[in-house]
Amino acid sequence: MPRDFLKDIKGQYDVVVIGSGLGGLTVANVLARAGHSVLLLEQHYKLGGLATWFKRPRGQIFDISLHGFPVGMIKSCRRYWTAEIADRIVQLKHIRFDNPMFSLTTAYTRDDFTRLLIERFAVAPATIAAFFDTARGMNFYDDQAITTGQLFERFFPGRQDVVRLLMEPIVYANGSTLEDPAITYGIVFSNFMSKGVFIFEGGTDHLIRLMQNELVRNGADVRIRCGVERILVDRGRVAGVQVNGRTIKCRAVVSNSNLKSTIFDLVGPEHFERSFVDDAREVRLNNSSTQVYMAFRQGDLVEESTGDLLFSSTAREFRTDLLLSRDITSRTFSFYYPRTRPDTPPRCFVVSSTNARHEDWAGLTREDYEASKRDLIETTLDALEQYVPNCRRRIVHAEAATPVTFQHYTKHLAGASFGTKFEGLAVSRSLPEQVGGLYHAGSVGIIMSGWLGAINYGVIVANSVDGELTKRTV
Repeated sequence: MPRDFLKDIKGQYDVVVIGSGLGGLTVANVLARAGHSVLLLEQHYKLGGLATWFKRPRGQIFDISLHGFPVGMIKSCRRYWTAEIADRIVQLKHIRFDNPMFSLTTAYTRDDFTRLLIERFAVAPATIAAFFDTARGMNFYDDQAITTGQLFERFFPGRQDVVRLLMEPIVYANGSTLEDPAITYGIVFSNFMSKGVFIFEGGTDHLIRLMQNELVRNGADVRIRCGVERILVDRGRVAGVQVNGRTIKCRAVVSNSNLKSTIFDLVGPEHFERSFVDDAREVRLNNSSTQVYMAFRQGDLVEESTGDLLFSSTAREFRTDLLLSRDITSRTFSFYYPRTRPDTPPRCFVVSSTNARHEDWAGLTREDYEASKRDLIETTLDALEQYVPNCRRRIVHAEAATPVTFQHYTKHLAGASFGTKFEGLAVSRSLPEQVGGLYHAGSVGIIMSGWLGAINYGVIVANSVDGELTKRTV
């Protein structure tokens, strides 16, 4: 178990990592493995950030964000974590779409999408190949002026049905909109198109336990219930952190917290150039989510042909603003069959997710807030009924989370589960140019969100920190 609070803590470390989302965990592990003394501080009572879970009586375990990620997770986990973790990553083979435009099941790979686009949507093979090649060739240095909507209009003019097939899961995966830069769509979409959608077998609790064990093996000092109050700066460089009323000295700090919170709350705008502060203020937060967690009776199994991920919508047209509306028309159902946790008694769980705005929930009275959560549960059960007959009678527990819930547990501004919009990436990367030894590894720029994005950005940041610390030592 990670240790609570600061008992027996050292007074100085090479690096302090704030927050234990997958990005923060990966930074800590890469740097500890490289031989640096690392202190990982998590304000919550368990590690993982949004990669987490919660339990309810009678063996109910709900995963918050274990919904699917690209095949690149296998390589990243094998290289930067352990083979044991990588070997538990398995493919989800039944991804369903059901909306007024079309209903289909796919393996969510380039080959299968090519087949569907030819057979079901009558798109020319040359157009399909050109679109996939263009998306795959995108990188961070491409023109950021072209939007995702313009990209689709270039290849599939007037084809809302095709846009819905190609776009809807990515909106769900990282909060993209048609107005965002096309590279924020193309890079993420191509990652999934490589070999489909994958999941960690064993549940989020088992994954975080394995990661924690690896951190300890590599010498990292891992502490929970340790909320950092301030990042200390002295003559333009990081000097340490103030946590639970104590000062811990260090040579570098990596914040896995929200980018804007890091700059304006933990450090303070007085330590940055005015132009940088202006740019940071302009960074837009991405949206948040609502979720409904549902548990079936033990042994009451849902037919697996129902799908692993189900993108369900009653909206007659595809618009990203509709996906954020309080008048919910679109839900993503994640089905967890007994194979998700093969070492526990057979049970099925379903998590319904919808993209949402924090402001739609934050200003409600307690009575209206609770009533809105009950309505969210009831309408979700109504929607699930058409896919899982008699689900109301079979489900023994249901509860809801909102953007307010995510803000409460993660401290992310506005419960921004997808971090920031694309402009946040440049601000995040330039932090050490403003304050020596200050780095950020949180979810930024849409691209660096989700499990794979968080881990890979953690690796990028860890390598930057290692290079700087090594250079200063020589």
